[in-house]
Amino acid sequence: MTVPGYRSGMVALLGRPNAGKSTLLNRMVGAKVAIVSDKPQTTRHRILGVLSRPEGQIIFVDTPGVHRPHYRMNKRMMNTTRHVLTDVDLVALLIDTTESLGAGTTYTLGLLSEVGTPVFLLLNKIDKLKKEKLLPLIDTLSREYDFAEIIPVSALRGDNCELFFDSCLKRLPESEPLYPEDTLTDRTLRFLVAELVREQLLHRTRDELPYTTAVTIEAWEEGEGRRSTTRISATILVDRDSQKGMVIGKGGRMLRAVGTASRKEIEKLIDQHVFLDLRVKVRAGWRESEPILDKLEIET
Repeated sequence: MTVPGYRSGMVALLGRPNAGKSTLLNRMVGAKVAIVSDKPQTTRHRILGVLSRPEGQIIFVDTPGVHRPHYRMNKRMMNTTRHVLTDVDLVALLIDTTESLGAGTTYTLGLLSEVGTPVFLLLNKIDKLKKEKLLPLIDTLSREYDFAEIIPVSALRGDNCELFFDSCLKRLPESEPLYPEDTLTDRTLRFLVAELVREQLLHRTRDELPYTTAVTIEAWEEGEGRRSTTRISATILVDRDSQKGMVIGKGGRMLRAVGTASRKEIEKLIDQHVFLDLRVKVRAGWRESEPILDKLEIET
């Protein structure tokens, strides 16, 4: 039973690639529900992170980084971002303070014309910004949009994240919780495992590969009891034969490294021993394939 004045609602996290949305989501929820890397377009899906406290519940919605789409996959990603903006109580726009403002920022701000809800401006990575640059940046961006609040934060260190929570909660409607209090995300274990494998690929491969790789779970044989072994088979999709060679590596070293690191992360997630079978397949043009995009759960 909730207390009087309990508030609940949804807050979208919007921003350019690498603005720190997924890092902030994990920080707010207190658990890893979204993978993180320094590569563009790491987030391809709408991912919910649920933060429940005695005074209220906030559902943070991580969105794909704002970019100009060139493939069907990217068009789906941007459609997802636009749909989220129309279906939340509050929008938090993250700006990477270590990056120069440019056409990408202008394009992102243009999406706010579709928003009918309050918008917070979160100036992220302030731990890396010289203090004398903060006020001029606030002044410049406040001229571009009438933000409800402007909050400098560090998603990595947690600076001002409690202030962000309090500010969000004040603007959400009085409501019963939207999710059970023990919920952290709406995503399945299969989805999270596929993302953990992709995260290890992102950490270890060259810049050209993040755009052209994807991971699907082909089989999952559940172990019984904590000391048993769960057997998982996964396929890494690439666009060209040359990329397959990069993922496998000389003598299979790259694939083994990805598999070992992924297995350790998966075991933390499911609290069970894991046998992970990774295979690499070439699927030319998979970013334009509707069936593959559907299998990857990239929403239309």
